[in-house]
Amino acid sequence: MQVMKWSVIALAVAAGTTQMAVASSQSESKGFVEDSSFNIFNRALYMNRDFRNGATYESTANEAKGERKGYREDFGLGVRMLFESGFTQGTVGVGFDAHTLSSFKLDTGDGRQGNGLFAENELGEAEDTQTEVGGAIKFRVSDTVLKYGNQVTASPVFSTDDSRILPEVATGTMLTSNEIEGLELTAGRFTALSDQVQTARDSTALKEINIVGASYSFTDNFSGSIHASDAEDLWKKYYANLNYNLPLAEEQALNFDFNIYKSDYEKSYIKSATANEDTGFEGVNESQDNNIWSLAAAYSIGAHTFTLAHQRSSGDRGYDYGADGDGTIYLSNSVQYSDFNAEDEKSWQARYDVDMTSYGVPGLSFMTRYITGTDINVREDGLLVDSNAKEHELNIEAKYVIQEGAAKDLSFRVRNAIYRANSSYGRDINDFRLIVEYPLSVL
Repeated sequence: MQVMKWSVIALAVAAGTTQMAVASSQSESKGFVEDSSFNIFNRALYMNRDFRNGATYESTANEAKGERKGYREDFGLGVRMLFESGFTQGTVGVGFDAHTLSSFKLDTGDGRQGNGLFAENELGEAEDTQTEVGGAIKFRVSDTVLKYGNQVTASPVFSTDDSRILPEVATGTMLTSNEIEGLELTAGRFTALSDQVQTARDSTALKEINIVGASYSFTDNFSGSIHASDAEDLWKKYYANLNYNLPLAEEQALNFDFNIYKSDYEKSYIKSATANEDTGFEGVNESQDNNIWSLAAAYSIGAHTFTLAHQRSSGDRGYDYGADGDGTIYLSNSVQYSDFNAEDEKSWQARYDVDMTSYGVPGLSFMTRYITGTDINVREDGLLVDSNAKEHELNIEAKYVIQEGAAKDLSFRVRNAIYRANSSYGRDINDFRLIVEYPLSVL
C-alpha cells in the first residue's frame, strides 16, 4: 500500500509539472476572497423505529425502569455552516476551509431515543445541544489540490456518512489531482474519524488509514474506477467500479453499474470484533476475507426508471465497514435499513422511480424498491447454526423540492422501510423518517 500510495502522488506531481503551460484551475484563480463561499445547510430529521414481533429495545436512560420496549423515537435539527476560501494567486495557491456543526434536540419520545441522532450524557439521556468546529488548510498547484485537516470524504474505501442530522468528519490529508482530462487521482492518509453524534476528534476504532484511487471517463457514457485502502489493525480493501450508459432512443436509455470489494481482515480485528458478538469467531487465529459485488441494470423511459440489481457476498465472513466511515459501502443493495452484506448472502432488488416533472409537478418524485436476501450463514461461537437465513426489505419514498421563490430548494422527504428477517439472523423493524432540508448560499 505504501508503494502504491507514493507512486500515485508522484504521478500527480509529474502530471502537474508537465502541464503548467496550459490553462488550469490555479492559473484562473481570482483570489482568496474573490472565490470564497459561505453556505448554511439546515436539516430537520424525525425518525422512529418500531421493533416488531416481541423484539425489545430500552434506551439507556430508561433501562433501569424497563420502560418503552421495542420502540425508538428522535426528532432533531442540524445546522452546518461551511466557509470555503478561494486560493491565493500564483504558482502555488493557498486557502482554507472552516465549518461548524451543531445539533439541537427537539424531542426524544419521552426517553425513547437511540436512533443515532444525539450524543448521550452519563445518565443515558440525549444531549440538548452539541457543536463541533473544524477546519482545513489547502494548497493548489495547477489542477492538483492538497488538503490537510478536518474534512468529509467520498471515497469508496473511506467515506464519511451523512444519514442522520450531522455528517461524520475525518482528520487527515487528502490529495486530489485532475491534471489529465477525464482522469482523477486521489491519495490520502487519515488518523481520526468522528462519528455523527460525537464532537471529539476521534470516536471510532480508526488508528490510521491510507487510501489511493483512480477514476477515469473513457467516453461520455463509460467510466471506471479502482481504489484501495489499508486500515491499521483492521483490514485492507480493494474496490472497482464500471458504469456504462447506453442511449437507446429519445428519452430512453440503459445503465449498467458494477461494484466489487475485496477485503482482507487482520487477525487482531477478527478477535476484537467477535469477542462480544453472539455470533462470530471468538478466539480465531486465522485472518479472514470477504468478496462482495453488485450489478444493477436500469432502464429509463421518460419520467420512469426501472432497476434490477443482484448482489453476492462470499468468503469467511460478511463485508465489514464503519471504522473507515459508515458510508463505505458503494453497493446496489445497501438501502435504508439493511446492506444485505452478510456471509455468503445473495440478494435481488427490484426498484421503480418516477419524476413528476413530466406530469406538471416539477420537484416531486417517488421511489419504491424491494430487496430479498437468502443463503445467509449464521454462526454462534464460531459454529454454523443456520446456512439458509433470510431477510427482506421494502422501501417507499417521496420527495418534493420547492422550485422557486423565497423558499427555493427547501425539500421535504419521507422514507419508510419495512424490514423482516429470520429470528436466527435479525429482528423485524419498521423504520420511518421525515427529512426537511434547506440549503442557504450566503456568499
